[in-house]
Amino acid sequence: MFHDPAFWVATAFVAFIGLLIYLKVPGMVGGALDKRADKIKSDLDEAESLCTEAQNLLATYQKKQRDTAKEADAIAAQAKEEAARILEQGRSRLEVSLARREKMAMDRIAQAEASAIDEVRTRTVEIAMDATLQIMKSSVTAGKANAMIKDAIAELPTKLH
Repeated sequence: MFHDPAFWVATAFVAFIGLLIYLKVPGMVGGALDKRADKIKSDLDEAESLCTEAQNLLATYQKKQRDTAKEADAIAAQAKEEAARILEQGRSRLEVSLARREKMAMDRIAQAEASAIDEVRTRTVEIAMDATLQIMKSSVTAGKANAMIKDAIAELPTKLH
C-alpha cells in the first residue's frame, strides 16, 4: 500500500484538505464570497433605487412635456384669436378710411362742379353782356340811346321799392 501511487495521491489530497481547514481557507473563501454577495446585493439595491428615481424623473418630465404642450396649444390659440382680432380691427379701420376718403372725393367733386357752374354762369353773363353791347352798338343810335337812358332814370324810383 505504501508503494501504491493512488495511496499517496489520496494521502496528499487528505493532507491538503486538512491544511486548508487548519488555515481556515474555507472560512476566508466563504467570507470573501459573502462580501462579494453583499457588494452585489448593495449594487442591485442601488441600481433598483436609481431605476426608481429614473422612472420618477421620466414621469415628471413627461408630465412637464404634456403641460408644456397644453400651454403651447393655449398660446397658439390665443395668438390666432389675437391675429383675428387685429385683422378685424384693420378691416374696420380700412373701411372707415375708405369711407372718409370717398366722402372727401365726393366733396371735392361737388366743389369742382359748383366752381365749374359758377364759372360757366360768369362766362355766360360776360358773353351775353358782350353780345348785348355789340348789338346795342350796332343797332342803337346816339339819340335813341339817350332816350333809353332818360326812360330808365325815370323808372328808377318805381323799381327801387
